[in-house]
Amino acid sequence: MLASAPTASRSLILLALLALYLIWGSTYLATKIALGVWPPFLLSAMRYLLAGALLYGALRLSGSPAPSRQDWWRAAIMGVCLPVFGNGGTTFAQQYIPSGMTALLVASVPMYLALLGWASGLTARPNAKVLLGLVLGVGGLLLLLKTDSTAPVLIPGHALLGIGAVLVGSFMWAVGSLYSRQKPIGGSPFIGVGMQMLCGGFYLLLIGLLHGEGSSFHIDAVPLKIWGALAYLVVFGSIIALSAYVWLLKVVEPTLAGTYAFVNPVVALLLGWLFAGETLNTGMLGGAALIVAAVALVVLGGKQRQPRKLA
Repeated sequence: MLASAPTASRSLILLALLALYLIWGSTYLATKIALGVWPPFLLSAMRYLLAGALLYGALRLSGSPAPSRQDWWRAAIMGVCLPVFGNGGTTFAQQYIPSGMTALLVASVPMYLALLGWASGLTARPNAKVLLGLVLGVGGLLLLLKTDSTAPVLIPGHALLGIGAVLVGSFMWAVGSLYSRQKPIGGSPFIGVGMQMLCGGFYLLLIGLLHGEGSSFHIDAVPLKIWGALAYLVVFGSIIALSAYVWLLKVVEPTLAGTYAFVNPVVALLLGWLFAGETLNTGMLGGAALIVAAVALVVLGGKQRQPRKLA
């Protein structure tokens, strides 16, 4: 039987959602900056190995019990779905498509979560408010996608490769999110986050080396600005935001936790306008308004549903 999600205060849930909305929305710009020097898989590997070692090490030193072999197995599966496919795929894609478009495509996550959660029996069928919110969210994203982007890409001419990588990564992120809800790692949820980041970082390192990134990358040539972007990804994008996301999956509906993917494109576009010279127009503002309405409907609709228990 799948136990009901633990109760949590509204203020903590709101704080965790804001962390996902603002921090993960800003990581697209930080990733774009870091990709100017770091190859994609080694960048993701370094991000998660450092974040995982810091989080896991701190919790173990503070007295958290050692995880079981089963916990490490579950962390290994989550590491493939979340850090490898989810983040590694989007980082790889940002070589070929603008960071704003990457954030827009990641907004497929809530749809995957709602439909896969319903199909697997982990959540009830989406009600009318949630379905309307998802439709509005897709409409807002399509409106944003129709606007012209002035963001340059590192490797032009392979947009379909980038789009495919994001869509596959988003699907696997949803699968891993639902798996973590159904098969949680024992003990503190935060030590589980550290474990999955360590596992995912190790896989990403192997992928990067097999991809030939080690031969063309020289770590001693990385400038201070790029180290700053990496530090932001490690501390804020991984330790803080990913911990908030995994905690939210335990206390709220997966669809609500996934609403970050509707808000992140708005944040990414605003940061692109402020710091990367990209333009804002009425299409972008209209799309952002639809996305805000979509999040509100998903939040209100999700409050009325209770998780379905599995026998």
